[in-house]
Amino acid sequence: MVMELVIATRNRKKVGEIRRILEGIPVTLHTLDDFPGCPEVEEDEATFEGNAIKKARAVAGYSGKPSLADDSGLEVDALGGAPGVFSARYAGEGADDRKNLEKLLSELRDVGKEKREARFICVIALALPDGKVDTFRGSVAGRIGTEPRGESGFGYDPVFYPEGHERTFAEMSADEKDALSHRAIALRELRRYFATLMND
Repeated sequence: MVMELVIATRNRKKVGEIRRILEGIPVTLHTLDDFPGCPEVEEDEATFEGNAIKKARAVAGYSGKPSLADDSGLEVDALGGAPGVFSARYAGEGADDRKNLEKLLSELRDVGKEKREARFICVIALALPDGKVDTFRGSVAGRIGTEPRGESGFGYDPVFYPEGHERTFAEMSADEKDALSHRAIALRELRRYFATLMND
């Protein structure tokens, strides 16, 4: 049995990561481009879980198909956990990756290298059209550099050094990042969930 699944994001790079990591399981993946009338969902919850669940339920309700949504972001200890759920709009509504990065580095300009601990968090929500939801969480610890490095990835990848590595996510190949990333960890949990479903 092949399940149809809608990826509830318009971020093409995020869609690419999800497609790579879910490759090989019996699902047909759709994106929001296949449902152009689907309304935008305001991410106004206080937690990654809350935002992911809200998006997944809204898209499942609109499309009539199981939907997968993620909410993810960066938590920096020296900033009290910021930008957190505001990661995508840290520099204001409509901010792009460059502006968000610039604000982050500005906020950390007086913070020494030994106090720049951070973690990426990802929560994946899988919602069925009947409203049932399961969530899957991944996180990866690391530190924030002092300047962007690398051309791959997106978001805060150019300044995030995962623990034990001397290259940022943006300096890694897609396969290298997929072996480590918060989103990959959460999606591997989802893969295990699908495997259980298929074996029932």
